[in-house]
Amino acid sequence: MTNPTTAKPTTANAQTALVGLLGDPVHHSLSPVMHNAALEAMGLNWIFLALPTPANDLETVVRGLRAVGCRGLNVTIPHKHSVVPLCAELSPLAQRLGAVNALVPRVDGGWFGTNTDVEGFIAPLREAQSDWQGRRALVLGCGGSARAIVAAITSLGCDQIQIAGRRPDALAAFQQDCGAWAPSLTGLDWHHQAALEQALEAADLVVNTTPLGMASTHNPDAVLASPLSPGDIQRLKPECWVYDIIYTPRPTRLLTDAAAHGCRTLDGLEMLVQQGAAALRLWSERSDVPVAVMRHAAEAALADRG
Repeated sequence: MTNPTTAKPTTANAQTALVGLLGDPVHHSLSPVMHNAALEAMGLNWIFLALPTPANDLETVVRGLRAVGCRGLNVTIPHKHSVVPLCAELSPLAQRLGAVNALVPRVDGGWFGTNTDVEGFIAPLREAQSDWQGRRALVLGCGGSARAIVAAITSLGCDQIQIAGRRPDALAAFQQDCGAWAPSLTGLDWHHQAALEQALEAADLVVNTTPLGMASTHNPDAVLASPLSPGDIQRLKPECWVYDIIYTPRPTRLLTDAAAHGCRTLDGLEMLVQQGAAALRLWSERSDVPVAVMRHAAEAALADRG
């Protein structure tokens, strides 16, 4: 007899289990495409759905999905922080970051909340270069994404991490929140051009966590933007890695300019794939998650969008 938890039906049936993504909006997400490709390859009778969830409905949705046996959830903007108090248990990393992007059902009820963004960010860096000890990193932006990025870079063993922000109050708050677990973190006023140039010249890794350069349906010219000017790019060492967590367009203006200068570049698609794979390992309790299948599905979906 076929095991209903491992067989992949042509269409969903009465035994099909649900996993999904909570956020608002989620219509643009690549997660369903890459997760469903992986689920089929793994032979799991599961389906991954993007579930648009307004903030006012978050608690109802989270508790309701646990009650009906949902096998796992990803959480994206704007709920990564607000879902924290809805978890029965948190991983140490999620506690430190104050942010959850993956929910795993507990055997005794409720959700275990953790954060796979850190693992997703680190994976391509470790593949690109094995030793980051003693390196210097510059993180552009101190918004919601930057906290996980700083945690990731800290775990890599970089000697110094500078965080560049345009608002002094936000920069100071970020340093205060993260300083206890990121002792090598220092703040940098983005408007202080001389200090920025010095940081760029010393950097072995530059990471853009801002939305500058991201494709927008409301502003076709948004893709022409970059967090760094051509003059800023010229300050970088040719061996510097430039990592943009944006993946639409591919490549961004920042990565195009950096590559033309001779820098090595990474975009955010691999981070998306790797954090998703890490979540799927937790949900399925299997190590054989087909990362290459997820990557191919995400790349194909992006190509179809033009």
